[in-house]
Amino acid sequence: MSSSIVEEPVAATPSAALAREDLPVGTPLAWAVTDHDGTVLLEKDALVSTEGDRDFLFQHFKPRRRDIDEAARSGASLAATTELPQPTCLADMHLTIGALLGMRSQIGMGRPMHPSRVIGFAPNQTLFVTPPLQDGRPVPLAVNENVDIVAIASQAVYRFTCTVEALCTYPFNYVVLSPPGAIRRLRERRSIRVRAHLAVRYGSEANDLYDGLGIANGISALGLSLAASKTLGRVGERLRLSFWVKSGDVETLIETRAVIRNLQADEMEKGLTMHGLEFDVLEPGQQTALKAFVFDRQDDAYIWTNMTR
Repeated sequence: MSSSIVEEPVAATPSAALAREDLPVGTPLAWAVTDHDGTVLLEKDALVSTEGDRDFLFQHFKPRRRDIDEAARSGASLAATTELPQPTCLADMHLTIGALLGMRSQIGMGRPMHPSRVIGFAPNQTLFVTPPLQDGRPVPLAVNENVDIVAIASQAVYRFTCTVEALCTYPFNYVVLSPPGAIRRLRERRSIRVRAHLAVRYGSEANDLYDGLGIANGISALGLSLAASKTLGRVGERLRLSFWVKSGDVETLIETRAVIRNLQADEMEKGLTMHGLEFDVLEPGQQTALKAFVFDRQDDAYIWTNMTR
């Protein structure tokens, strides 16, 4: 990927998904083993007697290390309960030129938000943006009108209000907004996902070449559903991916690695296998591009922000 959003790259941690060689035969287990849905398969100190028993387990289940899963959930819970300080001004949000906005008038209830982009800032925190569009046409705005805004920054999503201070036509059409007020950081739900139809090149993690082509028919900023003509690996294994996303006029090449989290037959296309993939850590530019791509495909940006927790 060449443009994206998330944490700083961190050291690789053990995967909860087990490969056959991770499960010892003839030795008491040092940890409990669960299925993909959390159902306990083997308790700690249980014994897998033969390789045949181990093969059966992996044939019918998706064994995972319970201790790693619980540690991950504990870390996620801690992160969720640790409140970050709420931003109080434009500078706190770290918006950049080109950042995607959703804008709507405060007049009337249930109005959808319309896409706009940041094109500049003033020292007094006045904001310069492109006119919001609906079906390719500018949405009518009035000077002194108050608007609600959702902004995708590099590290978070924010909601705030502004007043339209000016509607300018020279040297091009743009809108001048007052310094943001009532700023709130929105927590994003991990499962926000939209339908897509993207060509994805894939290859094994150990191979520098892409040796196949699949279709991404569902995508989020954290992963995608990849349909391929064959099974590309086991749960817990990694793939190399390359695909393009477009938001407005900006096209971004995404090149990354992803972990296979689940496998199933494609219900829509017979003969294809659906791979549930989770991206490895993405560089900020790539994550921003993915978030913008997902944002663009929401029917109503306000509904999208309500999905946050």
